[in-house]
Amino acid sequence: MTLKIHIDDSAAPYEQVRAQISEQARTGALPVGYRLPTVRGLAESLGLAANTVAKAYRALESDGVIETRGRHGTYVAAAGSAAERELAAAAQAYVDRARRLGLAEADALAAVRDALRAGYGAG
Repeated sequence: MTLKIHIDDSAAPYEQVRAQISEQARTGALPVGYRLPTVRGLAESLGLAANTVAKAYRALESDGVIETRGRHGTYVAAAGSAAERELAAAAQAYVDRARRLGLAEADALAAVRDALRAGYGAG
């Protein structure tokens, strides 16, 4: 596992850790079942506070990307499909809300594109 934290980046260090682990799990660079370093170990190797890494791990666990098995460690979860199901449910909830508000499909889609550009920093 290779992570790079850029202090001058606009994203907070915990978000950089979360995003990089999530991406590596999604692409298979970190395979299902891969044991992640301990919070303290990863924090030391990255030069971050343990609370920063712990916050990233909590977010990743909440997203279903990793799972903590108590004293046995933290592993990449077999949850790609769970994340996809959650995303699909959120998308359906958005569609339902947009329709209740009386928005046309084009307007709802434009709002999503704007949010994606803002969230992912795409131009």
